[in-house]
Amino acid sequence: MGPPDAPPPERPTPWLSPQERAVWLSLSRLMIKLPTALDAQLERDADLNYFEYTVMAVLSEQDDKTLRMSQLAALTNASLSRLSHVAKRLESRGFVRREPDREDGRYTKAVLTARGVATVECSAPGHVAAVRELVFDAMSPAQSHQLHEAVEAVVARVDPDNPSWPRPPAV
Repeated sequence: MGPPDAPPPERPTPWLSPQERAVWLSLSRLMIKLPTALDAQLERDADLNYFEYTVMAVLSEQDDKTLRMSQLAALTNASLSRLSHVAKRLESRGFVRREPDREDGRYTKAVLTARGVATVECSAPGHVAAVRELVFDAMSPAQSHQLHEAVEAVVARVDPDNPSWPRPPAV
C-alpha cells in the first residue's frame, strides 16, 4: 500500500468496442472530408473558403449584422488571432469592416457590410445545395432525426456551456 496522500491507482481505459471503433472512424473521416468538400464548393462558386463563409453567415444572422470579435471567435470556434487574419482578408474585399465598440472601447466589433450581405445571399443557395447533396440526400428522414439526436448528445458533452451558439429547434 502506498502513502496516504498518494492518488488512487488508475483504472485502465477500456478500448473501443468494434462497433464504437467503426463509428469513431466514420465520424473522424466525416469531420475531415465534409469541410474539405464544402470548402471546394464555396471556393468554386463564391471565391470564399468555408471559414470565411461561416464568419459572414454568423454576422448575417445578427439583427444589426454586428458582433464583438470575441463573440464571433467563440461562435466560429476560432482564436482571436485566426479571426483577425480572416477579418482583415474580408475587410480588404469590402465584405466586413471592423470598428471600436461604442459601448466599451476595449472591444472591436466586426460588421458585415452591404456588399458582405449580398455575397452571403448570393452564396447561400449553392452552399445549401451542397449541404443537401452531401448530407441530407444520403439519409432518410428517420436517419436525419437520429443523427440530430446523436449529434446534440455529443455537443452537450463537447460544448456544454456555450449559450451564445444558436441551438437548432427540436425536430
